[in-house]
Order: sequence, then structure tokens, then C-alpha cells
Amino acid sequence: MSWRGWLVLIFSLWLIVASLIPGIVGSKGANIADFLIVGVVLLIAGIFMLGTSKVAGWIELLLGIWLIIAAFIPGITGSKGAALANGLVVGIIALIFAFFDRKKQ
Repeated sequence: MSWRGWLVLIFSLWLIVASLIPGIVGSKGANIADFLIVGVVLLIAGIFMLGTSKVAGWIELLLGIWLIIAAFIPGITGSKGAALANGLVVGIIALIFAFFDRKKQ
């Protein structure tokens, strides 16, 4: 079992929980959907990362890039600084774990 897989599971659960906290996402439906969908997909990828899936690292890489890009799209984050920070931090962490995962394969 990979420690990276467990950490991806924790951060994906955080994204799912953060999508339900009004102080983070505000009232933007796009931001709620973004965090919720990316969180669920990262959760699935994290489960596969616990094994030896090669695809999970690529999925995590793409979702990390998306979270960073989406953090700067006003139609998604709105004016919530917490949503921007949350998307950036989790996106950067996902990228770091994806690079580690790709390196081990």
C-alpha cells in the first residue's frame, strides 16, 4: 500500500467536505460542483493508487492541473479567496503526489 494513495484519499475527502462548507465555496454552484466532482474522482484515483494502477497517477496529474487552472477562473471560484486558496493548495499537492507516483512506475 502506498502512503501517497492514503494522502490522496485524505485530500479528496477534504475537497468533498469543503464543497459543503459555505465559508469556503460561497454560493457559487460551479465551485461546489467543481470541488465535489474533482473530490470524488480523486477519491477513486486514490483507491486505485493503493494498488498498482498506472492510470491513477495520470488522473491525479490532470485533476491537479485542473484545480490550479479552475482556481483562477472567476466563473468557478467567484470572489471567494478561500476557494482560490483551497483549489491551489490541493491542486499543487495533487501535482506533487502525481509526480512521485509517476516516478515510481
